[in-house]
This record gives sequence, structure tokens and C-alpha cells, in this order.
Amino acid sequence: MSLEKKDEHDHKGWMEERDLTALEERYLTLLMWLDKRLRLVDYLELLEDLYYKVNMQMPKSHTEQYGLDNKFWYWYPLYALGSFSTIAYLVAAISGALLGFYYAPAAAGATGDPTVAFNSVTAIMQDLNFGYMLRSIHRWSAQVMTAAVFLHMLRVYFTGAYKEPRELNWIIGIVLISLTMVFGYSGYLLPWNQLSYWAGQIGVEMALSIPLAGEWTAQLLFGGFTLTQATLQRMYILHVFFLPFIVTGLIAVHIGIVWMQGIAEPH
Repeated sequence: MSLEKKDEHDHKGWMEERDLTALEERYLTLLMWLDKRLRLVDYLELLEDLYYKVNMQMPKSHTEQYGLDNKFWYWYPLYALGSFSTIAYLVAAISGALLGFYYAPAAAGATGDPTVAFNSVTAIMQDLNFGYMLRSIHRWSAQVMTAAVFLHMLRVYFTGAYKEPRELNWIIGIVLISLTMVFGYSGYLLPWNQLSYWAGQIGVEMALSIPLAGEWTAQLLFGGFTLTQATLQRMYILHVFFLPFIVTGLIAVHIGIVWMQGIAEPH
């Protein structure tokens, strides 16, 4: 009999005592290899501990208080609008990334000829295989997302789901619907056609109408008081680089809070 102290973390011996398949053994070996180097289990335990602490502080919902069947609220159509808008956002993001391979954000063009941006959109629609379908998917998913987010906010308001302790998520939702509008507007200007031009001109006039900070806002967002290459460049950077990262991060926080607090039934 050995007098050596038994290793409490003898993973190899623990695996030998169990009847594991080859796939399970490889999976556990990889997991233990990563855990020794990255301490994955420690961080998972911290997250689990945080989850239970947060949930203990949350007031019980109606279904928890009265032992009701909460499946009704999870499957009720109006309670799926948040998930529906998230799926539409993912579809718009993927299709938009694919369109970015062929789109050229340049407002230049020969005298009397369409701009480079407009020509690139035309080439996507007419020359690229499945290009018309790809742009239509991007356009319709963006419109569906806007409508779903709007209806989702209405559902949250009329069911009283914005009340304590969910007021922070309500504020995040307001920010998200505002960014969704900016997403749609900036994307509307990218084809740089007549509709885009006049929509951009309306945006410039609205920016200039802001008291005190109007001219500064127009310079920041549109690059001046008339539509130029700077305007298209700003809308492209806003639509492709800034907004996706900000919106994705806020959606992740928004969904995380819903996961911790649970779905709020009508008050």
C-alpha cells in the first residue's frame, strides 16, 4: 500500500475507471488540456455562481408564484418578436457582408454618367449570379427587422414588461431601435441613386435644423451641407464598421439580461 497522498485531480485515473467511448475520451482529453492552460472550469464556475446570485435577487414571475404553466408565454406569437428581429438581423448581417465584396462606396463618375456606387449596385443586381436575390434578401431582412423591433417594443410597453426590475433592458431596447433606424437610413443612402440623394438631402436639412449644434452635426454626419463623396464615405463606414459592432454587443447584453431575469408576463 502506497503512503503517497492520492491526487484529487487524477483525471487520467478518473477516466480509466469509466467506460467511455473513443469520442468521449478524446473530448475529455481536449477539455482537460485546455483547462490546464486556460482555467476554463474556474471561469465557468464563476459564471454559474454569478447566474444563481443574480436569479436569487430577481422577484418571482406570475407563473413561478402561482405554479402556472409558463409555456404559454414562451410560445405566444407576440413573445417571439424579439427572437424574430434577432434572426432578421443575422440574415441582414450575413447578406450585407456578402454584398460588401462587390460594392464600391465611390460617388465619382464621368460627367452625365452614373456614379461608381450606383454602377456597382447595378452590377450586383444584373451581372452577379444570384445577386438580385442576395440584395433582395438583405433589403427585406432589414425591413422585417425594423418592423419586428417596433412591434416588439409595443408588446413590451403594453404588457408592462418595462417595469422594475427590467427598466435597464427597456432603455437598451430604446437605444437598439434608434440604432436600427440609423442602420436603415445609412443603408438607404449607399446605392447613391435619386432616392438616396433626396433622402440624404432631407437628412442634411434635419441636421441643420438642430438648435446650436446643427451645423456641427451636419459636418460630422454628412461631411458638409451638401451631398458629396464625404457623405457616402461616412454612411458606408457607419453602416459597415461602427453600427454592426455596437448593435451586436447591445443585442448580446439585451439577450443576456432577458436570460437572467426571465420573460415578463403581462402585468
